Amino acid sequence: MTPTLKQFAVECHTILNAEPGPSGRRKICMRLEELLRDPVFVSQNLDEKTPERQVLYEDPALGFCVLAHSYKSAKDSAPHDHGPSWAIYGQAMGETVMTDWAKVSPASEGQVGKVRYVRDYALTPGDAYVYNEGDLHSPRRDASTKLIRIEGRNVEKIRRFPYEKVD
Repeated sequence: MTPTLKQFAVECHTILNAEPGPSGRRKICMRLEELLRDPVFVSQNLDEKTPERQVLYEDPALGFCVLAHSYKSAKDSAPHDHGPSWAIYGQAMGETVMTDWAKVSPASEGQVGKVRYVRDYALTPGDAYVYNEGDLHSPRRDASTKLIRIEGRNVEKIRRFPYEKVD
């Protein structure tokens, strides 16, 4: 039987309450990969009306969010981290090419951080990947895609600083 989003959120809460660090996030990532392979779960949480960013659930006690993302066409993102938070990207449909970056100089108030290229890899349907605090990455979508993503805290409510590529 396909779990509901609420049931998945309760699982996430239970895991993060017991293991709030990287090991708990990895368990959530593995569970998300299972759910991304369930067409019923995907169709219940992502459809043609899903916007680019939609908060599906925000945990009142721990602050993590489960989001749906639907990109209708190609889109690039600049190198970024999630500030003092973490994120798990879960690919439901299409392909996202992720780039990992190494920090050359930190970003701060009034100072754009610098990064250098490390590697590219593709997230395809059923793949999920954990980005811990400070992990610098950038997604590229060459066509329409759909994702379920989890943020340790709603990044729209936290301050983050920009990064730019250097050779």
